[in-house]
Amino acid sequence: MSTVRLPLHAPQLEHREQARRFLADGERAAFHDAALWQIRGRRDQRAAELPEWEQLRELAAQIKAHTLAELPDYLEQFEANARRHGAHVHFAGDAAEHNRIVHELLSSHGVTRVVKSKSMLTEECGLNPYLERRGVEVVDTDLGELIVQLRREPPSHIVMPAIHLRVGDVERTFREALGAPALGDAQSLTEFARGHLRAKFLAAQAGITGVNFAIAETGGIVVCTNEGNADLGTSLPPLHIACMGLEKLVPRAADLGVFLRLLARSATGQAITAYSAHMHGPRPGGELHIVIVDNGRSALRGERAHHGALRCIRCGACMNTCPVFRRSGGHSYATTVPGPIGSILAPLREPQRHRSLPHACTLCGSCTAVCPVKIDLHEQLLALRQRQLEPAMASSPPSPAEPGAALVPAPGSAHRGEQLASALIGWVLRSPWRLARAGALLRWLGRTFPALSHRGPLRRWTDTRQLPPLPARSFHQRHAARQRGRS
Repeated sequence: MSTVRLPLHAPQLEHREQARRFLADGERAAFHDAALWQIRGRRDQRAAELPEWEQLRELAAQIKAHTLAELPDYLEQFEANARRHGAHVHFAGDAAEHNRIVHELLSSHGVTRVVKSKSMLTEECGLNPYLERRGVEVVDTDLGELIVQLRREPPSHIVMPAIHLRVGDVERTFREALGAPALGDAQSLTEFARGHLRAKFLAAQAGITGVNFAIAETGGIVVCTNEGNADLGTSLPPLHIACMGLEKLVPRAADLGVFLRLLARSATGQAITAYSAHMHGPRPGGELHIVIVDNGRSALRGERAHHGALRCIRCGACMNTCPVFRRSGGHSYATTVPGPIGSILAPLREPQRHRSLPHACTLCGSCTAVCPVKIDLHEQLLALRQRQLEPAMASSPPSPAEPGAALVPAPGSAHRGEQLASALIGWVLRSPWRLARAGALLRWLGRTFPALSHRGPLRRWTDTRQLPPLPARSFHQRHAARQRGRS
C-alpha cells in the first residue's frame, strides 16, 4: 500500500492539500486516528490515578513561566555549574551556527561515525543532512527515528515518529534498506533492528542526544527514553554532544520530579519513561559538549501573546487528542513540530510559509485541556488568525452605524465574501423573528435538497464531514409543543 513520502525538508504546501493526500488512503487514516486516540485514552487513565494531577499541571506551568521570566540568569547559572562538572558549553544563535558547532566538534575529533538518539532540535536544525553532506555517517537509534530515516521521511510525530506506518510498511523498509529477511511481526522486526543498531553503537565514535531537561542549580542534563538507546550512545563512544533549546531549563533538581511525573503520562500513558538518564559532566575519559540553541526562541519569549508556547515539554499530548492532527497526519503540517503546538511555533517563525497552520484547528480546546504545562493552545491559534486579518481590517473603514448598511462591505476591501457573509449573519441574529425564519428555511433546504451542502463554497468543508440529519422542527417549536401537552 502506498504511503506519503516527503523529503526531509519538504517545501511548504497548504495544510489541506497535504491532508487530502493522507486521507486518500482511508485505511491508513483510520488506523492513525484510532492509534492516537487510544494513547489519549491511556493518558486519561494515568492522569486519573493521581489526585494531584491538576496541581502538578499548575505547578509545572508556574515553574516554566518563572524560568522563562528569569531565563538569562538561569542560563548563566547552568553554564557555570555545567563547566564546573567538566562539560563544555556552547551557544548557537540559529540552526546554521548549531550545525557548524556540531560539525567542528566532530571534525576536530576525527569522527565520521555518529549514533544519535531522538532530538527534535536537531531535526529542527536539519543536522542529519548537514553532517551527511560532509561525510559523517549519522544513524538514528530510536526505533521510530531509524525507520523514518531509512525511508528518507521526516518524523510524523515528536514522540512516535513512525506512528503513520504499519508493520507491513516497516517490514518492506527493512527489507529494501537493510536486506532483512521476510519478517511478519513487530517482535521480529524489533529484534532485527536491535542487532543492526548494536553494531552501529559499537563502531560509533561519537553520540549525539537531545535534552529533555537541564537543571540550572546543578548543571546536569536529563535525557528520557523508552529504549535505552541514549544510554548506549553516551556510554560507549568517548564524545557526547547534547543539543538543547534554551527553553529546556528548570531551576532546581527538586522541580524535576514535577515534570517527570507529567511527561510520560501525557506522552504515551506510562507512569514514567523506562530510562531517565541524569548526566553531570562527561563519563570518565570522555568529553561532554552541550550546545544551547536559540533559533528564534528569544524572539518568541518577547511575544506578549505567545511567549507561553515556550513552556512546551514536547510530550505530544496535544497531537494525540487533536481531531485535525489525528485525521490528517503529521506530515501534512510540513514542519518539524506538527499539531497544535507546531501550528503556533511555525507561523511565528515563518509567517508566510506556514500561513495555513493556524486554520488547521477546530478551536475545540482539547489540546489546551491535556497540555501538562497548561499552554492556552487554542487561544493562541485564534490570536494568530486574528493577527493574519489585522492588515485587512486596518485597510477597511469602520462599519456604518445603520444595521442595514453593514450588509455592504466597502468597495475593493479584502475578504469581500467573508465580510458580506458575516454582515448577513449579524443582520439575521439581531432579530429573533429573522433567526426563526432563517432556521426554518435552512432545515427545509437541508431535508429537501441534501446534496446542496456538497456544492458551492461549502463543499470544502462538507466533503470531509458527515452532517447530521436536520430536524423538521426547531428546539423552540418542540419545547412549545411539549409545554402545550403538559397544560
